Amino acid sequence: MNDVQDRVRSGAYDSAFRTLYGREDAAMHRRRWLELLDRHRQRTGDAGPRLFSAPGRTELSGNHTDHNRGRVLAAAVQLDTIAAVTRFDVGSPDDRIAEVVSEGYPPVRVDLSSLDKDPAEEGRTDALLRGIAASIVRRGGRIGGFTASTTSRVLKGSGLSSSAALEVLVGSIFNELFNDGRFDPVELAMMGQEAENTYFGKPCGLMDQVACAVGGAVTIDFADPTAPKVEPVAADFADAGYTLAVVDSGGDHADLTPDYAAVPEEMQAAAAALGTTVLRDAGEEAFIDAIPSIREAAGDRAVLRALHFFAENDRVEAMVGALKSGDFDAYLKGVRDSGLSSFRFLQNVYSPRHPQDQAVSLALALTERFLEGEGASRVHGGGFAGTIQVFVPSDRFGAYKAFIERYFGEGSVVPLSVRPLPVGQVPTD
Repeated sequence: MNDVQDRVRSGAYDSAFRTLYGREDAAMHRRRWLELLDRHRQRTGDAGPRLFSAPGRTELSGNHTDHNRGRVLAAAVQLDTIAAVTRFDVGSPDDRIAEVVSEGYPPVRVDLSSLDKDPAEEGRTDALLRGIAASIVRRGGRIGGFTASTTSRVLKGSGLSSSAALEVLVGSIFNELFNDGRFDPVELAMMGQEAENTYFGKPCGLMDQVACAVGGAVTIDFADPTAPKVEPVAADFADAGYTLAVVDSGGDHADLTPDYAAVPEEMQAAAAALGTTVLRDAGEEAFIDAIPSIREAAGDRAVLRALHFFAENDRVEAMVGALKSGDFDAYLKGVRDSGLSSFRFLQNVYSPRHPQDQAVSLALALTERFLEGEGASRVHGGGFAGTIQVFVPSDRFGAYKAFIERYFGEGSVVPLSVRPLPVGQVPTD
């Protein structure tokens, strides 16, 4: 049966859908894939495209530690970006064209005959496609032309890493179509980060891409950024009696790049005052002793952000240990402590340039009021606007959802589950 739509209808992908989406309605996902395939077929005429899925991710601990070679704890989630992909024939006019047609966005079409950075593409999806292709070629890989129809449930600006999901998705398409899957998920993640840093122009760390690419819950140690140490961690929050969710506070990320960029810049300025490049290489005690000179060189906020880094880096290790030992109370304490440190010391809960806009702060305050000491909440992802992460006792989740959506709108509370599969082609039965 070559018609992929018929195979989806017949249930050939149902097992994969159950793995990808957990307890969510399988019929809903079947419809979602069929709609994507129908759109792709109408656009290309291809009844047998390849199917790809890339998860979003949730950061569990390690807020703004990766760019200073710290530790993180993160998990891939069931919200994904999916694609139906057709490879262009070798020798055809399009065999060096990478095209992505995403639902709700203008088509992106990049000529890969040149892999040089184009300054006019900075901040655009074109830059990511060209940058990922360039990263593959630098690693000795091959590239070629394809067209992909995509749609996404990874909420844009949510801290669930919609951009990282797209990056590792594109890397996976190049990997499977032209390289027989030779690159592993961590390599695909590094390609995505290179493209975002160099071609797109955003100074991100590597956590988002690794978590999206690898799948499952993982702890990542970036002490050696060329070979991050990735270890799977068992994390079943439902078994512990809690529902993990994010709350979209509705903040706008459009002009927040300077706020994001200032975090690693100030942490690195603090490290530079100690003669190192990143805080991971600076001893905490030496840092404490040198605070007077660091204040003078980098400012008080840089000192506070560095203090957050040291505590958060240790907290990741403690939270991983709590999950491994089954001490969920200790894990939740780590979530709360991470949130407090992010608010007070890292200071990424709202933009200092827009102090009147504090939707994330409000979401945290209302959540704390509702939970009354149960569960936990914290800013999610890069911060400054967007989402918070919450752990709500499962028997109270329905009431929590109704309570918070009174303030932030229907659909603003999104439950999450950990997705075990990495980025890549969707397996069939």
